[in-house]
Amino acid sequence: MRVLGISPLDKDSSVSFMEDGQIVFACGEERLSRVKLQSGFPHQALKLGLERTGWTPESIDTVAYAFFDGNEEARLIHEAAAHDKAFQSTKKLRASADRYRALRSKDYELDEQIKIPGLESKADEFMPPKTWWKRAVYEATARVPALDHFAHGKYFGEWVQTAVADHGKWSNELEEGLDAYGLKDKLKRFQHHDTHAANAFYASGFDDALCLVLDGYGSGCCGGVYRAGASGITNLHRYRFPYSLGIFYEQVTSALGFRPSRHEGKIVGLAAYGRPELLSDLLKSRFECEQGDIKILGAQNYLITRAMALHFSKRDIAAAYQSVLEYVACQSASYWLKKTGLKRVVMSGGVHANVKLNQRIFEIDEVESVFIYPNMGDGGCGSGAAMLAFEDQMPQSSPLPNAYLGPDYSDKEIRSALEAESLTFEDCGADLERRVAEVLADDGIVARFNGRMEYGPRALGNRSILYPAKDPAVNQWLNDQLGRTEFMPFAPSVLAEDAPSLFVNMGPGCAKTSEFMTVTFDCTEAMKQHSPAAVHVDGTARPQLVTAESNPSFHGILTHYKSLTGIPVLINTSFNMHEEPIVGSPADAVRAFMLGNIDYLAIGTCLVPHPKRRDRLALSADASIGVES
Repeated sequence: MRVLGISPLDKDSSVSFMEDGQIVFACGEERLSRVKLQSGFPHQALKLGLERTGWTPESIDTVAYAFFDGNEEARLIHEAAAHDKAFQSTKKLRASADRYRALRSKDYELDEQIKIPGLESKADEFMPPKTWWKRAVYEATARVPALDHFAHGKYFGEWVQTAVADHGKWSNELEEGLDAYGLKDKLKRFQHHDTHAANAFYASGFDDALCLVLDGYGSGCCGGVYRAGASGITNLHRYRFPYSLGIFYEQVTSALGFRPSRHEGKIVGLAAYGRPELLSDLLKSRFECEQGDIKILGAQNYLITRAMALHFSKRDIAAAYQSVLEYVACQSASYWLKKTGLKRVVMSGGVHANVKLNQRIFEIDEVESVFIYPNMGDGGCGSGAAMLAFEDQMPQSSPLPNAYLGPDYSDKEIRSALEAESLTFEDCGADLERRVAEVLADDGIVARFNGRMEYGPRALGNRSILYPAKDPAVNQWLNDQLGRTEFMPFAPSVLAEDAPSLFVNMGPGCAKTSEFMTVTFDCTEAMKQHSPAAVHVDGTARPQLVTAESNPSFHGILTHYKSLTGIPVLINTSFNMHEEPIVGSPADAVRAFMLGNIDYLAIGTCLVPHPKRRDRLALSADASIGVES
């Protein structure tokens, strides 16, 4: 049986080709269009998938999609709005207003003892001054419960109108797109969060599990809880919209000057520098959590976060939001774990891109094992919908082998891209892994393009930039070269067999999900000493465990590097320029390599030195001399 899964068209539109319960090809449209989080019908990804798999539209049995049609989604949206109207009240928001006024009556000082890369001055820690009327509106909605309530109703009403129109638009575009391939009559639609639950459970390899789904919005809800086992997946609870932890985190991302749905990871990194206790009680007063449910008072009033940003530092606001996110999600997860008696947790949905939250859930006493789907956002819903289309035919016993499900490219295509830029190269053949390790052992930086592209948001060695983890200063240099501004150190890729000596609480219960960089761990003292560039200020890291089975070539590089240095760790960051998708084709790789001034490009069997490499080495030497003097 062949099923084509298509993720929601509103952002990060992707395709998943599944045959007999196995994903044979999966790719996001953004990797081909070169527009980050590309929306719309994924024509390029679909055409490439048909080409690479050899499928024809006629050979496809079912097309699976992760939303209902526009009319049904509109009904669910209006149903959610009616329920919320009965729940919200001015009286319930008084505690929030009281806490805000109390905080504003106290002196506040920024703790400047710890410096944050990218926030070099005290002015960078605070949002730029707003016009007087904006400041007045923000303050009023934070201080006056009636205005807080009014702002929520106003913005939720506007969201409802926009969401209903958008669902109609995307539903029509989906059907029109499928009709062009003769596939419209094969379309089967599914509840959005059910597709998240399916991809998390069926890719985990667990016999049974509690499925926890948390995201922004989908089919009238913002998440759900499920029991999964041999008889399938059963919904136990749905978190109603607008009580969305995804929107909650988007609000702080926007208020601190970053782009929602794109820069939430910066908030996670920034949070580690702050003092969560200063503002967390204010945020907690806006939650009602009983019997495993989550409800948020004034959920759509994003102005209160902007009021906070007028007076408190970015680091302290980020810390409070991260702390409350962890508290609320873990409180709900604990309830359902005790109620079901399950010991394994699988997770999917955009909120579970938050690797610190995933660590906290793994640390709950009742939890023995966790798995987070590697494409946890909406881009992964196409594969979840396809899994549901197989119904009882989905295999449960074997986990997803790896996430290398995108396209690969021939030696001819690779060499053509190199020749187009007149680049010289060394053809290393089977010796490439050793040569790359030698460059890295000599403190070089290598962009790697190899084999099939990763599916999902993480670069896992095939479209990655690699360098030694021993010097944190290189992090900032590379950020500058790639046009990035980050608050987290880059993630480490490590030999899986060495992981227990590098990370605390690293055991079989999380080994598989750690192959996909989906959860953080506390680092051992040995890790902190020999690989400080991979360790965050809070002593954690987000590792990728590399096995000989999941990626033999990358495992070979790490093995050779360890034999030369004694260190089984390399920094692995995505191979892309700032605000661009991860590179997809050889031409994309060559362009990013040239623009980023990276020392070497390892592409196919070729090792390519950058034409300006000598200039960078000279600059590095000058900088070192300056520091020593």
